[in-house]
Amino acid sequence: MSVILPTYFVSHGGGPWPFMKEQVGSLYDALEASLVDMPRQLGQRPKAVLVVTSHWEEAGFKVSSSAAPGMIYDYGGFPPHTYQIRYPAPGHPALARRVAELAAGAGHEVTQDEQRGFDHGTFSMLYPVYPDADMPVVQLSIKHGYDPETHLALGRALAPLRAEGILIIGSGLSFHNLRQFGPAGQLASQQFDGWLQHALLDLPPAQRSAALRHWSEAPAARQAHPREDHLVPLFVALGAAEQEMAACVYHEEAFFGNLAVSSFRFGAAAD
Repeated sequence: MSVILPTYFVSHGGGPWPFMKEQVGSLYDALEASLVDMPRQLGQRPKAVLVVTSHWEEAGFKVSSSAAPGMIYDYGGFPPHTYQIRYPAPGHPALARRVAELAAGAGHEVTQDEQRGFDHGTFSMLYPVYPDADMPVVQLSIKHGYDPETHLALGRALAPLRAEGILIIGSGLSFHNLRQFGPAGQLASQQFDGWLQHALLDLPPAQRSAALRHWSEAPAARQAHPREDHLVPLFVALGAAEQEMAACVYHEEAFFGNLAVSSFRFGAAAD
């Protein structure tokens, strides 16, 4: 009997934080602890990880298909050594083909991209989980326009991967308004996070999905996400486990000193 892996939405932090311990101190300790704990929650080693990354947006869905992905340093103003980071995890071309196949079966076109490297929403988030970079990783883009139902539906199409040993992670941030990182964003982050916690943890599945389809009506929604690129990976992760229980696996009220942020798991943890 195959084990069905849970899915995750991870608030991935800022820039290449795991590679800046001297600069950031204890700022990311709680997030790091939640990521380090993920293999225990899974209870088995996945065959590969599919990361839906907020840092890859295309007019149509794309999936990375290189056997040896390179690196994308999609950040600025960080120490010189962070532009030399290597996270040499292998790709998984067969998984990329499987993603495209499942999506096509549900009426969604996913194009394979052999050139795409790992962005920081992928390698920074995965480094605490698999520090040896020995887990095959494939990235999936989000689609321009950010339509919630389109991304929920793609998640539904990809749900069979969970029984095939593939771990699906949506990598984003539950509060992403860079102009309000700090005291200015405190109230908005708390209001939106409170709504998100209620929607994901308390509502039954049909109402939960409906709430996310109308996320922009939530308290402080557009203050939390002026552009919802960092929220959209949540829709795919939820769609792939739409009928299952949710758990908050990381929560802080003082991220960057003032912000409420969270990560979630969909599906049960291993005993």
